[in-house]
Amino acid sequence: MTATGARNAPDVVDVVALGESMVTFLPSRPGRLADVPSFDRGIGGAESNVACVLAAAGHTARWVGRVGADGFGDHLVEAIGGYGVDVSHVRRDPRRPTGIYFRTAGDRSTDAHEVAYYRAGSAASAMSPAGVDLDALRAGRVLHLSGITAALSSDCLDLLRELTAPRPGRPLISFDVNHRPGLWRDSHDPEVLLDLARGADLVFVGEDEAEEAWGITGGPTRIRQALPEPQTLVVKQGARGAVAFRHSAGSRAAGAMGVPPLERSREWGRVGADGTPQAPGSATNPRSAAAPAPATFEPALHVDVVATTGAGDAFAAGFLSATLRDLPVRDRLRHGHLTAAAALTAPGDLAAPPARAHADRLAALDDTAWGTLRLGPGWTRADEHEGPEKEARTP
Repeated sequence: MTATGARNAPDVVDVVALGESMVTFLPSRPGRLADVPSFDRGIGGAESNVACVLAAAGHTARWVGRVGADGFGDHLVEAIGGYGVDVSHVRRDPRRPTGIYFRTAGDRSTDAHEVAYYRAGSAASAMSPAGVDLDALRAGRVLHLSGITAALSSDCLDLLRELTAPRPGRPLISFDVNHRPGLWRDSHDPEVLLDLARGADLVFVGEDEAEEAWGITGGPTRIRQALPEPQTLVVKQGARGAVAFRHSAGSRAAGAMGVPPLERSREWGRVGADGTPQAPGSATNPRSAAAPAPATFEPALHVDVVATTGAGDAFAAGFLSATLRDLPVRDRLRHGHLTAAAALTAPGDLAAPPARAHADRLAALDDTAWGTLRLGPGWTRADEHEGPEKEARTP
């Protein structure tokens, strides 16, 4: 066993991702949906995005989902399969349609951003424990899930509860909270995301969505206090960076998966005024036997943003890729930031990740060089041997 489960069992892939993928229509120019004259077709889905990025990064990946027996379903299966993802376990539904959505070109965080979903009653909403191949789902070193699936229907929620339940020999369960308020039917429904997260081994959550979904304020350490069960908790802080909390060896989660403790390059102890763990030995955190378990913080990169859609999925993919390679936790966070930067500097929901050697070189930078690195559109195509022409240093 490794940090992600058995490596060499027959038919085991690196990552299996379960969830709804939809055909997305991207605007031909900025403006309101009412004013955009035409759209370009693409694909979008949090879990399938992760599978596509991991496959592009050289891992074996499988997407399990349900699409309609229609042209949009054909396109999704062909497009996702085109990334090298195994789509042989995708079910086709002759009675329900494939979901689609339209969005504007604006930043999702602004009031000008519009998204129009046409997914109610979609084929994916009919996923259930009896309607998917559970063996295919569990035949991966990692099973990646998200809270979006839980919001689609009661059957989908039952499926996620089945997959996150304690089970001998299960793969490492990765869960991205992905809180989408518009999908939930009741104001209390997002509380189920907390229960699902508690059953996972690796959880990704944004500091902002923890507040919106669960009312948790006070920073990453407060979120960890509310979610002590996962072996690894990654709290994303947007442009500031991300914090990874890890259980030590011998914990319940580590014992369940046989996961060794991670190497740590920057260990953090007491919480600061904003809830972010502070560096040992700093004025606000003298070393103390009473300090909480260490965590690792890595600042985000300076990025010339083109579009934000898909950046969270890309971060998860980068972190998972580094996890599959058993890299130190600092490098896992940095690979998350680098893969997110690839998405942030390209239009659409999916962007090609940097070549592995290129990403490894950047992840190995010292703290000063990392802190001054700036990435713009096209940086992933830079030649790692001749120097990245799309990379720059900030003052």
